Amino acid sequence: MLLADSGFSGPSINDFFPPPILFAGTLFEINRVTVIRFIATLAILLIFGLGTRRMRVVPGRFQSIVEMGLDFVRLNIAEDLLGKKDGARFLPLITTIFFMVLFFNLTGIVPGLNMAGSAVIGVPLVLAIVAYGAFIYAGLRRNPSGFFRSSLFPPGVPWPLYIIVTPIELISTFIVRPVTLVLRLMMNMVVGHLLLVLFFSGTAWFLFQAPAAFKLLGLGTMVFGFAFTLMEILVGALQAYIFALLTGVYIQLAIADEH
Repeated sequence: MLLADSGFSGPSINDFFPPPILFAGTLFEINRVTVIRFIATLAILLIFGLGTRRMRVVPGRFQSIVEMGLDFVRLNIAEDLLGKKDGARFLPLITTIFFMVLFFNLTGIVPGLNMAGSAVIGVPLVLAIVAYGAFIYAGLRRNPSGFFRSSLFPPGVPWPLYIIVTPIELISTFIVRPVTLVLRLMMNMVVGHLLLVLFFSGTAWFLFQAPAAFKLLGLGTMVFGFAFTLMEILVGALQAYIFALLTGVYIQLAIADEH
């Protein structure tokens, strides 16, 4: 009650739907979240453009960092799941997904941006469609005539059980998987944003507006804010890894021998 009476304003879901800046009411509407996505995309292009522009046999520090990131995706996701041949085929896709999710997630802790570009459904949805499109493409490329049949009618199951098994496989494989890709990424970023705004706006209120007896509480919310900032970095990197990993897993399932 004290917070409400004193004018404290906590985070709101409206933070994710800021007013338009340009082209209001059109398909090309640009708002604060869109600008953040543009900035994250530009950062990706600059970092990898500069890091790979003049490759040296003995790399410098910046080139080494870029190569370490690329090798991490190649060795620990693409080749580990798909092998060298198929890993090389799908490496550009998996690498793009990993670093796009990573950079878009980390904008949530950048001062002045303070919003993950992946916290609104558009980006997670597009990435999930691309990832799942790769799954369907890989399956049809490997087994054009039997991919859907083996997915919906797993071999070795007594035929009467297909009445139960086939609807379950349809829902779990072709509906639940892409939906969970979207929700897992988006909801983690939404919750992270709300917590950070809550702690830091609470810190500002306790320090500058609250009665003197409550000002020390601002130190506690500040500590929690910095702790959750570190947590948000970890979660952002982990979600990028999970999204890229699941993309590789789905592709691996599509090209497995049983399909």
